[in-house]
Amino acid sequence: MGILDGKVAVVTGAGQGLGRVEALELARNGASVVVNDLGVAADGSGSSEEPARAVVNEIEAAGGKAATAFGDVADWDAARRIVRTAVDTFGDLHILVNNAGFSRDGMIVKMSEDQFDSVLRVHVKGHFCMIKHTMDFWREKSKAEGGAPLYGRLISTASDAFLMGNLGQPNYAAAKGGITFLTLSAARECQRFGATANVVLPRARTRMTDSGPWAAIFQKPEEGFDQFAPEHVGPVVAWLASPHAAHVSGNLLQVWGKHVRVFERPQAALDHENEVEWSVDELQKVLGPFFEGKKPIEDSFALPMA
Repeated sequence: MGILDGKVAVVTGAGQGLGRVEALELARNGASVVVNDLGVAADGSGSSEEPARAVVNEIEAAGGKAATAFGDVADWDAARRIVRTAVDTFGDLHILVNNAGFSRDGMIVKMSEDQFDSVLRVHVKGHFCMIKHTMDFWREKSKAEGGAPLYGRLISTASDAFLMGNLGQPNYAAAKGGITFLTLSAARECQRFGATANVVLPRARTRMTDSGPWAAIFQKPEEGFDQFAPEHVGPVVAWLASPHAAHVSGNLLQVWGKHVRVFERPQAALDHENEVEWSVDELQKVLGPFFEGKKPIEDSFALPMA
């Protein structure tokens, strides 16, 4: 018996990396899983059905249930068909885990319009299309059942790139910020169905971290504990998808190795009401001391080096 027995999940970008790990973990806990993947390279080029089929075979070989769905998550109609694949194949949809995406890195001064647009499309629009069609299904299901609460879990994959403003990844950082606040909005909207929505911020070795400025940090160690192995992320996603997290919604959970960190909504660092109307001099009296000694870019979210 698994904690997700009888539940149906869609995992996008599940043919490789984090998505594969999460699909396997959900199946291990009893969920029937629709494995969505276009089989593209790390920069979004090419396509192959083999990665998704391999994950389905892996799940079935372990005694689980799975099906493939090859649609582009950022295509409106294709996203709807992915949702319908879950419903038509397994009779329902309870869990949506959004992972699909790619990166096309570059400095702002050298970035092309296509580099920016394509990354925003797959991440932000891709998350939106899948969330939209999933919530449409839940809304209609709730209506048909007289407004009764249902079992629904939206889990989005962002990155602390949007917290740090990663150098050389302005498109990716912007996309992950968009995903985060899209999901927080969804959390408010889907609570009327009894559903939840949360964001996972993985620090893991994937195709998006095996090159660029962070590659050395995420490299697999020759010996000892591998804190950036993607397998550490799977249980967090399974927990959010489980009945244990029925009351957990609108949060950001960061995970790497044996570490988990929960971010709540942004909190004010300074809240001051002045006695007189603002002028440059009055602002300097308040803001000057507050910012004195602070770095231009706060590095409080820096990656652990150990």
